[in-house]
Amino acid sequence: MPLLVVVLLGQMAVAMVTTAVQQTPTIDEPVYVGTAADYLHEHRLLYNPEHPPLGKLVIAVGVGLAEPHVDGSFTGDQGRLGRHLLYESGNDPWHLMLFARLPVIVLTLLFGLIVFAFARELVGVAGGLIALGLYAFSPDVIAHGSLATLDVPAAGFVLTSAWLLWRARRGPRLFVPLAGVALGAALATKMSTLAAVPVLLGLAALSAWSARSASEPTASEPTASEPIRRRLARALAGAGVVALVAVAVVWASYLVVDPRLRWSPQQPVPDVHGLRGLLVDLLPFPEAYRDGMRVQFGFENYPWEGFLFGRLYTGSLWYYLPAALLVKTPLGMLALWTAGAVAVVAVRRLRPAAPYLLVSTAVLLAAAMTGSRDFGTRYAVFVPMFLAVAAGCVLAVRWRWTPVAVGALALFVVVSSVRTYPYYLPYSNEAFGGPDKTHLRLHDSNVDWGQDLGRLADRLHERYRGERIWLVYKGSGVPSFYGIRAADPRKVPVRAVRGLLVVSDSSVAKATGRLAELIDSSRPIETVGHSITIYRR
Repeated sequence: MPLLVVVLLGQMAVAMVTTAVQQTPTIDEPVYVGTAADYLHEHRLLYNPEHPPLGKLVIAVGVGLAEPHVDGSFTGDQGRLGRHLLYESGNDPWHLMLFARLPVIVLTLLFGLIVFAFARELVGVAGGLIALGLYAFSPDVIAHGSLATLDVPAAGFVLTSAWLLWRARRGPRLFVPLAGVALGAALATKMSTLAAVPVLLGLAALSAWSARSASEPTASEPTASEPIRRRLARALAGAGVVALVAVAVVWASYLVVDPRLRWSPQQPVPDVHGLRGLLVDLLPFPEAYRDGMRVQFGFENYPWEGFLFGRLYTGSLWYYLPAALLVKTPLGMLALWTAGAVAVVAVRRLRPAAPYLLVSTAVLLAAAMTGSRDFGTRYAVFVPMFLAVAAGCVLAVRWRWTPVAVGALALFVVVSSVRTYPYYLPYSNEAFGGPDKTHLRLHDSNVDWGQDLGRLADRLHERYRGERIWLVYKGSGVPSFYGIRAADPRKVPVRAVRGLLVVSDSSVAKATGRLAELIDSSRPIETVGHSITIYRR
């Protein structure tokens, strides 16, 4: 069993490190990396307040090991901060980005151990291995676990808290405080995890209510003779401990950056009124956290553009995330998720785990579906984590062909995942045409997040040396650094654009006006990384 765990996590590590080595910075990464470097060298809370510090402190471990040169005189905004660090300060962006991504990769692998342990406690070693296999071959987890971003760390901390609360049913004195630490880590990484607070506090109360007293350590259910008042007090205490520890962890993450908690917003902070404003004012967190919440609510009021199944729209669609998950999840995994959810509810001995696995997932997904930014399944990356555990529970169904069916579906997942290597970000399953067709149905971090600028430079050098290049690139990389000499075709008359027209697929999906005319009158000749299309004019 230990060998199989090592093999599964080992192949996942290879996939993530390969991806991290080959991909140029995605749109969000330079902001986080630049902020992490600023934490290390300036010890101040200035940039990127819309996300708390802990996830960037994790990234800062790698940034510190890379020892980049940091320009202390830089005075620009957070959008230019990472660009300046990576491309204008004498640093090697390939080297720096790899080191920034490595701590997130390690954390992603550790969360795999949580998935395995959770499923093993529910259904044994075989179920744990199935759960770990689905996690380790999940294209979404591999794609975002190999980036210096915050989505996987935040989701993994929520999963860890839920697992610790499940364990607290047998050992509340140890596991309830640890669950509070994990919840606090999630809150100190991404503010979207606030949606998990009511669920996890309820689970803390449930676990404490269900736990035996210290004098009865061998049972998992309280005796009928135990006073209701005592059990209720224990439940309230469990929820209270989790809440207090979580708040302390959030404060600690800010104090690590700046023990004096100096806060002067570098960007305008919108006013938030009504119920949202009251919620922000009631948060027991530092002012920088509350201002970050105000910035997030300001983002929610912005009319973002979305793209789903070839339709470009303004605003958000409530069904966007379920539809995107349907496209970007291996078919065998979808089948095992469904069967696992049914098994958790149908098998009597697994029903106590349903609130920890299914209710948590449902509440988090419902909260994510109400957001205004239809940018990708990274907002629901907790789904393949929680439901991998649920999928392992299928083996609790004592039907003759259950092991064979589970094994066949798991093998299908492995094949589908391996086939997309190393292009995990634009993955879509076979029913939707694979990664070649993802850009026809989704955009942004589902397929094209600016990650293939380096691959584009290699392709242009190998096959199109000396040709005139016209480029519309959606990303945070600097094309000229990679040797791409190109002009913007949107700034000249259409008739003047001759040669190669290179367009990021997210820009293709949202093309209007002159760009749409250019694309329609050009001939596509190849793609790069399933995220950039090269046209001939």
